[in-house]
This record gives sequence, C-alpha cells and structure tokens, in this order.
Amino acid sequence: MKTKTLVIVFFMLAGLFMTTAANAKLRVFACEPEWAALATELGGKHIKAFSATHGKQDPHYIQARPSLIAKLRNADLLICTGADLEIGWLPVLLRKAGNARIQPGQPGYFMATAFVPLLDKPQQLDRSAGDIHAAGNPHIQTDPRRLATVAKVLNQRLQQLDPKNAADYQQSYTEFAEKWQQAIDKWTARAQPLKGKNIITHHKSWVYLEDWLGLHEIATLEPKPGIPPTASHLGQLLSVAKQQPVLAIIYAAYQNPKSARWLSEKTGIPAVELPFTVGGNKQATDLFSLYDTTIDALLKAQVINPQKDAQP
Repeated sequence: MKTKTLVIVFFMLAGLFMTTAANAKLRVFACEPEWAALATELGGKHIKAFSATHGKQDPHYIQARPSLIAKLRNADLLICTGADLEIGWLPVLLRKAGNARIQPGQPGYFMATAFVPLLDKPQQLDRSAGDIHAAGNPHIQTDPRRLATVAKVLNQRLQQLDPKNAADYQQSYTEFAEKWQQAIDKWTARAQPLKGKNIITHHKSWVYLEDWLGLHEIATLEPKPGIPPTASHLGQLLSVAKQQPVLAIIYAAYQNPKSARWLSEKTGIPAVELPFTVGGNKQATDLFSLYDTTIDALLKAQVINPQKDAQP
C-alpha cells in the first residue's frame, strides 16, 4: 500500500514539475523602460519583463542596488541600450549577479545599439568635452525607425533562447512590425510641419528624433554634455535665441525644468517636456503612445509659437 502511494505521489510531483516547466516564462531584465516594453510586445505571454529604471530617472546614473542584483541573477535575457549609456552601473551589476547566461558574448546579453548605426561619434576622445560616448550617441529610442531594426533582431534572439515558442514569437513580431510601420508612416506625416524647425535642447538626447523629423538643434542648455546649465551659458543662449526663430526648448521628463523655463520666460519660446521613454508622462504608457505623445507635444509648440521654416 505504501509503495502504491509513493508511486502516485511521484507521478503527481513529476506532472507538477512538467507543468511548471512548460509554463515557465523567459525572464527579461531591461535596463530602460523602452526595452521592457519592446520585449513585452514581442514576447507576450511567454516572457516576464522587468525594467531597472523608470521614465522619471536618468539612465546614466543608477545605483547598483541589491534588489537589481537579485533580479539580474535570475534573468535569462539582459536588454540594455549599450554604447556606454549604462557604463556607470551595469558592469557592477553583472559582476555581482554572477549570472553566466547574460554576460557579454552570451545569447542572453543584448545591447540594442549594437544593431543600428549611431550618430554623434566623437572625432577624438577628450574628457574635457564633457560626458561624451565613444561609440556614438546612445539615445536611439527617440527614433522609431531604429527601434524597428532592434525589434527584428530581438525577435530572433527570443526564438534562440526559447525555441519551443519560436512560432509564437515570429507571429507576434510579424504583427508588431506591420502595425509599427503603419504607425511610423502616420507619425512622419503628422510631423511634416516640424521639418526644418530650430530647437534648443537640455542635453544631446534628441539627435535621433532630430534626424527622423528634420529638426535642427542649434544649442543645448548644458554648456557641455553632462555639465549642468550655468548662468553665463544661459545668458549666451539669450542672444542665440534672438538671432533666429526657435520652435521650442526641449527637455526630458527626468531633467530639471528650471533652466528651460527660465529661458522660455526670457524669450517667449515654449519650454516643452517630452517623455523620452515609456512612463515619462501619464500618456506614454507603451511604445505607441510614447511617440503619439511626443509628436503631439511638438505640434502643440508649433501652434503656440508659429515660426517660418528655418533654413538648413
């Protein structure tokens, strides 16, 4: 009788283990919200995505907290921007997590900037020039065309890591890619009135948005990348703003708006907060609403501050 009971218990436990294994989700650790959102679009029910940062945080400066180390220790896939954006904290996390699956060179290590051409590559490395990135500007998520390229490669990686669900990943990617291209066409058409406009930005965070929409960045509030705005530099920007038409002064949701608002008050140029990533404002709840919100904010500035087209 005891033997029969043990056999029944064994098969019950084996069945429970097999069910749990079959339902196990791919654990994705994303450095930024946009990559968690993209992984969720492509992975759906087969993944569980976690973002180490949120839309109100500067992704350059994050503490390697024990909670992040614990999350990374159990991850199957690490998705980050790369190009040294996370250089101040990701290497520490990788070392302390000790997870062989997501180390550089492994299938579980995915840096988005490795798969798209980068802008703003420095001619020479000089730390006196400020916080520059040797590989180029890392903020590719402001251009949905580059995100489309990343999505294609990420789909392949998900299939590699979770081959039993490859057909589902491919179907999700095919549906996403079609919907995404339609959205890009819509956004591009809506943003046509912005082409050729001058903007001032807080930080060089928007070069890919500018490349996509044909905007011209004529100055930054930071005297050098990563150096906070100074009174003397802002004073110089007053004369710059008066010499040519400027559509807007743009800053990200995580940046201090004080300098942008000061310059706006002095010049009458709208100070525009853009979400920068998913969760940057209440409206940007996913990738599609992120770009909807961005275009809406820029077009609103165009209505508030109508300008003649700037000359290239």
